[in-house]
Amino acid sequence: MKELSYINRCLRTRTGKRLFGPVGRRAWVSWLEPVPGFAGRIDFIHKTNLTELFTVQPEGIPEPDWALARTVWRPYDLTLSFANEDFTVEEIKLLLESDTAVSLQKWTNLTDKPLRLRFACRPEKAQVKAENGYFFKAELPLYGYTVGGCSVWDADSKAEPFSAVLQPGETRCIQAFCQLGNLSQETEDSIRAKLADIRRTCTEPQDYCSKAMQEWTDFTGRGAQFASSSEIYDQTWQYRNYILKSCLADPRFGNFSHPVMFEGRSRKMGDEPFESKGWEFSKLIPLSTPLHVMDLRWKDPELAKEILRTFYSSADGDGIPVCMTTSEKTVSYSNFGVWAVWQLYLADGDKEFLREMLPAMKAFVEGHCRIYGNPDDALQTEYTHARTGKEYQPSYWAFAPYPKDPRDKTTYTPLKRVDRSVYHYLNVKGLAACCRTLGDTDAERYSALAGRIAADIHNKMYDTQTEFYYDLHYQTDEKAMVKNIVGVYPWWAGIGAENGIETLLDPEEFASASGYPSVSKKCEVYAPDGGWQNLFFKGRNGCVWDGPSWPYTTGIALAALGNESLRSGHRYDAEFAKVLRQYAAEHFRDGDPTKPYLVEHYNPESGEPLSDEPDYNHSFWMDLIVTYAAGVQLTEDRIRFEPLRLGFRRLEVTGLRIRGHVYDVLWSEKDGYRILQDGRTLHASGQQEPYEIIDGKG
Repeated sequence: MKELSYINRCLRTRTGKRLFGPVGRRAWVSWLEPVPGFAGRIDFIHKTNLTELFTVQPEGIPEPDWALARTVWRPYDLTLSFANEDFTVEEIKLLLESDTAVSLQKWTNLTDKPLRLRFACRPEKAQVKAENGYFFKAELPLYGYTVGGCSVWDADSKAEPFSAVLQPGETRCIQAFCQLGNLSQETEDSIRAKLADIRRTCTEPQDYCSKAMQEWTDFTGRGAQFASSSEIYDQTWQYRNYILKSCLADPRFGNFSHPVMFEGRSRKMGDEPFESKGWEFSKLIPLSTPLHVMDLRWKDPELAKEILRTFYSSADGDGIPVCMTTSEKTVSYSNFGVWAVWQLYLADGDKEFLREMLPAMKAFVEGHCRIYGNPDDALQTEYTHARTGKEYQPSYWAFAPYPKDPRDKTTYTPLKRVDRSVYHYLNVKGLAACCRTLGDTDAERYSALAGRIAADIHNKMYDTQTEFYYDLHYQTDEKAMVKNIVGVYPWWAGIGAENGIETLLDPEEFASASGYPSVSKKCEVYAPDGGWQNLFFKGRNGCVWDGPSWPYTTGIALAALGNESLRSGHRYDAEFAKVLRQYAAEHFRDGDPTKPYLVEHYNPESGEPLSDEPDYNHSFWMDLIVTYAAGVQLTEDRIRFEPLRLGFRRLEVTGLRIRGHVYDVLWSEKDGYRILQDGRTLHASGQQEPYEIIDGKG
């Protein structure tokens, strides 16, 4: 399998700003200037816009044209190389999980005169002192902590401690470091001591590289592994590993007692030093946590449990999880947080975790019944169009109809939403299953409620003439006759009508070149490039769910299609394979597997990225491979293996930990189909035929 790498990986919307792969437990880099050292926008816990940890620059010569530097991005490092007639420099930049930035530099003086190199640390809006290296600190009142950093290098001299001189023709290797810390719970001395310990441990430059590589392989080596006959699928699996690792944080401060998986590393915010203005993705956003769990249950179930603990710890007084930073809790978003716990249990089988989560899950469901419920049915009403994570979806304006400017709150109508109601159904169904597993007496009550929700979704939201599910007017139950992508959610939940999923196959509705549009092409305000009737009030890259394609909903729609294909004797396997391939291509700029760059949303007709938050993390992909390519479907008492026929010449999904055993699913045109349990062959066949294990036995 090829290694993930990307030459001169830059932000699309900020020319020349180089992206950086590794992250610490709290520190990461939004982007760097192409100069030796760490200068750009560096963050700690949340978006902080620290401008500089340190730089090493030549003095007394014309300013180098650093824009011509060549960088190579990898998940565990960034290399920089530059040459002109005065000097050459090669650098390896690292960021260890200990929040230690490391720069390993090799300089050669090509001139006939001495060349002076200057070590500097000048972060804007930070207090800086030069003593045994530099130490800086800056307060972040918004988040309730103070960032501190100790920056040193190994080229000190007594005469000029922050410069070094290279003689003509001389080559010198230099190591420079910055240890970041939280001065609200650490001290300057403890931060300095942490850096000293790391430098004692790594006695050679290669030791730092080995440590960074080991941190990466430790993460990617966990749980399920994937290999196939397709380079783009192999690279997508590897890249999804990176996305998960890159968005993982462990602040252990303020509201965070456990690790958190961010929805992204926030590039929508401004770059004002130590100012966090705009929408921040680097926080708990409850919409995306269940999506993370769907992949993590195969990669690292213990980590999935930790981020679920963080998710439920954010709950408001009604038991509903909300967005959370170290210092505040804000708004909620609809999600399938209880169903995700049940899906994790089906793979992991940890009853004690279910028992731990049960009170919070009950509060979650009861809170949703109170806040979003209705007196006349079991559906869920959404009053704020952004709170299902699909702002400006046209059905909210179907009764207006469609104003030129939808920002006027008087023009949209609250709706009984398909997505919120399907989430509610899954959550209640999952809670009933958890109660049943634990012997809790509420199991029957929740099971009956799930049945009522399913009946109301079908009886009220399904239109037999158009064979699709629609949002409803919150007072009259009149259907908003707009085919939103959420209309396929009932098939994902296993409660869809016998007919209707074919809408995804119709090129006049949802079938497209790059994922599924957020609304049917027949919608009056369909706009594949975003905006609203040519009004780009959220900017060129803003979220407007009236046409663009989101990986978030493409993944769920694919799961719906996969379920229906299994139910109908593999009727939709070819369509599933086509869109899964489109979805994989979205993970790479221009569809090139050497350029990993997944963003928030796309033009579904052209595949053009419409946003610029690379490595965005509010979708699942690994779960699609395990569930439909490897064919692993889990219920309480059995494991069923029934892959979709997706055209792989070779496919291997190994290391699947399911209820105390490790399973490998292997397929090749040459060797056929095999299922192994703990290394022992359970099933072998020339075809990918279904196979079941019931109560642990084949």
